[in-house]
Amino acid sequence: MRWSRPPALKGSQIASPSFEKTFDQIGLNYQMAHFKNKKIGVLLGGLSSEREISLRSGEAVYQALVKLGYDVVKIDVGREAAVQLKTAGIEVAFLALHGRWGEDGVMQGLLEMMGIPYTGSGVLASSLAMDKYLTKEVLLNEGVPLPAHRFLDAQNNTVEEFVKAFDLKFPVIVKPSREGSTLGIEIVQERANLSDALHRGLKYDHRLLVESFIKGVEVTVAILNGKPLPIIEVVPQSGFYDFEAKYTQGKTEYLIPARISATMAAQLQAYSLKSYYKLGCEGVARADFIIHEATPYFLEINTLPGMTATSLVPKAALAMGMSFESLVEAILETAKLKN
Repeated sequence: MRWSRPPALKGSQIASPSFEKTFDQIGLNYQMAHFKNKKIGVLLGGLSSEREISLRSGEAVYQALVKLGYDVVKIDVGREAAVQLKTAGIEVAFLALHGRWGEDGVMQGLLEMMGIPYTGSGVLASSLAMDKYLTKEVLLNEGVPLPAHRFLDAQNNTVEEFVKAFDLKFPVIVKPSREGSTLGIEIVQERANLSDALHRGLKYDHRLLVESFIKGVEVTVAILNGKPLPIIEVVPQSGFYDFEAKYTQGKTEYLIPARISATMAAQLQAYSLKSYYKLGCEGVARADFIIHEATPYFLEINTLPGMTATSLVPKAALAMGMSFESLVEAILETAKLKN
């Protein structure tokens, strides 16, 4: 993965965000260190198909907290999570889990019941944002541009019935509704291939989102404590930001600031914040968009984005002068019970 600043453009061709923002401007005084005397548990690993990615995020967060002098332990979350948390004497949980049983409200509900403050969004927001289809349904009447989409729940409808009634123009993209890291995503160029693609998608989730494939400029907007960070442009070599492009070194270039106008940047930030607040998100989140013919189409919002030193949220934070360790501490400061 490569990170670079794009070539300078003239006049209003590119947004010119300040990279001098202070921590106070994002609504946090990370130096307060409320949890210095608490036992911190970094929850990582888990049971989802994104386990390996979560292990990497969690390790990076753990090392940052150790460096900052916190009393911190790693917990590789299993089915006995409640016992693990109680045995370790965890007083605050830093969630570095990705995917189901960690990002979807399940772990958040357990922590609420155990009375352990935690980072990220609460139960309902986590559950909604994890489901790509439900996210779009919530935002449908909020003025946020969305790709045309259809939904298949294989527990209620057959693939054959879905294909027969399908009315979107091709190409389309098939997405497991409750998976992350682009797992199981597939572009379908023509109707003859739709059925097979749906069956492959059902190996990941019985709920599938099928939406119009929009070709354009892909960007991502990180939000920390309700404040947007600098926008990043994602440029995969293959032209499609799939699992390989996301996690293979050198397959994708990240441009910051993104090569967009100040007007577009403001639109993206506004849509990101509307999505963040409408879904009830808290702490850190990241909204993804495709810009096509001056319209930024919302794709999804991630309530527990990757937290390795080379992930997108840390890149955005670094662009405004925030080190990885400071970002981790700022996120930790947002930990609380939500219900």
